[in-house]
Amino acid sequence: MGSLRDRMEEDLKLAGFSASTVRVYLTYARLFVKHFGRSPEMILEEEIRDFLLELLEKRHTSAGTFRQYRSAIRFLYEHTLRKPWRVASIPPSLGRSRQSLPVVLSRNEVAALFAATESVKYRTLFMAMYAAGLRVNEACCLRTTDIDAGRRMIHVRDGKMRKDRYVMLSLRLLSSLRGYWREARPKGRYLFPGETGEGHISTQSAGIVFRKAALLAGITKPASTHCLRHSFATHLLEDGTELVVIQALLGHRRLETTALYTRMSARHIAGTESPLDRLEMKEGPTVP
Repeated sequence: MGSLRDRMEEDLKLAGFSASTVRVYLTYARLFVKHFGRSPEMILEEEIRDFLLELLEKRHTSAGTFRQYRSAIRFLYEHTLRKPWRVASIPPSLGRSRQSLPVVLSRNEVAALFAATESVKYRTLFMAMYAAGLRVNEACCLRTTDIDAGRRMIHVRDGKMRKDRYVMLSLRLLSSLRGYWREARPKGRYLFPGETGEGHISTQSAGIVFRKAALLAGITKPASTHCLRHSFATHLLEDGTELVVIQALLGHRRLETTALYTRMSARHIAGTESPLDRLEMKEGPTVP
C-alpha cells in the first residue's frame, strides 16, 4: 500500500484510535488490497461485497475477524480514499452471527497456568491480567508509575475507546510485583520492557508464552490471553460482586456487555433452582 498505508495510519491516529486498533486496521486493509493485487481505488463496489461474502461463506471467518475486516475497509474508503459510496451499500447487519460464549478458566486452571509459566516477567504479566481484568495490551503497556501501592490501585491508560480507568491492586499481585522488581529491575518507564518500538513487551510474545504455559498446564480449552480477563469477571460474579462494579472494573460502556458473564457463572446457573424441583408431584409408576 506504500504511501496510502502511511496516510491511512495518520488518519487512524487523528481519529483517536488506539495503537493496537491502528495495527489491526492496517493489517486487514493490507490483506484486503493484497487479495485483489491492485490499487484499492480500482476495486469496484461489487467486488468489495463479494470479498466480504467470501470471508463469511467460504473462509468461514469468525464474527470478530469479519467485523475488523469490514471496519478497516470502511475506514479506508470513507476517510482515507474519500470514496464512501464504494462501501455505502454494505448493510450494517452483514456478518452478524450468533455470539459465542468466551472461554473461562476454572480457578484451578488459572493457578496451574501461573505455575507453568517459567518466566517471572510473563507470570507477573498474566497475574496482573487476571487480578485486575486487564486486556493484554493494557497489561503490556503498564508503566512503573501506574502502580499505586499506597491507594492499592492500578492506573490503566489508554484502554478501549482511549479511556483511562482505575482498577484494584491485589495484595498478592503487589507481592508478586515486588518480587519481579527485585529480580528483573526493569529499566525505563514500562513495567514489562520489551522489543517493541514503544519499549514494552508485545501482545504477540505474550500470546506465545501463554499458549506454551497452557499446554504445560494441561489446559485443553481453546484459551488465549483474553480468557484471563473473562475469568476475572466470571469469578468476581460468582463471588457475589455486583454487575455494575464489574462493569466499571472492565471499562465497559454498557451494562449489557458485562451481563454476558451471567451466562457463564456457575453460581448463577447451577445455583438457580429449577421450577421442576418445586413442583408437588405424585409418585408415578415405577419403570421396570
